[in-house]
Amino acid sequence: MRWKTGRRSSNIEDRRGGRMTGRKVKGGGIGIILLALVGMYFGIDPSVILNSNLVDGGGSVQQSTVQRSPEEDRLADFVSVVLADTEDTWEAIFRQEGGAYEKPKLVLFTESVQSACGYASSATGPFYCPADRKVYIDLGFYSELKHNLKAPGDFAQAYVISHEVGHHVQNLLGISGKVQAKRSSLSKTAYNKLSVKLELQADCFAGVWANRANRVRNILEPGDVEEALNAASMIGDDNLQKKSRGYVVPDSFTHGSSAQRVQWFREGLKNGDIRSCNTFS
Repeated sequence: MRWKTGRRSSNIEDRRGGRMTGRKVKGGGIGIILLALVGMYFGIDPSVILNSNLVDGGGSVQQSTVQRSPEEDRLADFVSVVLADTEDTWEAIFRQEGGAYEKPKLVLFTESVQSACGYASSATGPFYCPADRKVYIDLGFYSELKHNLKAPGDFAQAYVISHEVGHHVQNLLGISGKVQAKRSSLSKTAYNKLSVKLELQADCFAGVWANRANRVRNILEPGDVEEALNAASMIGDDNLQKKSRGYVVPDSFTHGSSAQRVQWFREGLKNGDIRSCNTFS
């Protein structure tokens, strides 16, 4: 991916080196286990399992003395460029549709973080919090993506960010709020199916970004699309369930199968049009 000459975003909130202390998750170990399980499915809207009442106690942030590696600083720079690129892309799309795009903040953290959606550890994976309109990521996730999920490459990393920004777009458009509002009236299985549609739309929005950004700024290099498609495939619910438990339970899918995630990223990439991303119809 051609990114080094790109614009850097000013909407980065760097909390690396800070560690939450004095916080307790209601439900004790069960709450922590839930967060770890969600870590298997990066990209989930944490409001599904987290809310502002999840955390007890005042708590504080303690600064860590851990030194940042050159590689981590390079990744932070990369993230800033990709975020800026999504800003430019979605500003143009919203303007085209007669609206105004509100840029999200992207929070870099280490080990754990407090968001308006609640407490999260790095095991949660990258996530978007609609309550504060911020994307959260521990850069250590990219090592997990490369080595454990077998999805290497800078464009695979960019796909992660663009997917989370896709959730921000859904929030601005009122889509995620409508889905969340139906949660109490649906069975768990029915709501999971709705969650899958939400996640697949975020994948499609990521494809829309890739199409538009490449058209305007020629960001794609040979192999980049394949990196993103591989990442989408590797984090499909069926693939993750096979790896973790040895069998697949379709009714428990919350993000979609590998084939579905690849299909919807391709759809957005092919058309570059958000109207092609209606996964709910």
